[in-house]
Amino acid sequence: MYLEIISPEATLFSGNVESLSVPGTDGSFQVLENHAPIVSTLVNGNLEIKGTFDSSKSFDSLFKKIDSNSVSLEISSGTLELQENKLILLVD
Repeated sequence: MYLEIISPEATLFSGNVESLSVPGTDGSFQVLENHAPIVSTLVNGNLEIKGTFDSSKSFDSLFKKIDSNSVSLEISSGTLELQENKLILLVD
């Protein structure tokens, strides 16, 4: 699944990932390949990205390594849209 994480300042990440866990307004949830289309608002918390991860060198300090296959990113709020295995996150 293709993921783009966009902040007001810049695109923080774009690339293929295995899964994404997010803090949704009604609780945390996970998105996997071939997930049904979804639009959701996000609240303060951590995103967890699993897969081969190569962030932009400019923004490496924002991502925290969890293990060899996972990283996290703290957000204050955001919006998620998934359609046809393309996931776009607008985050603050």
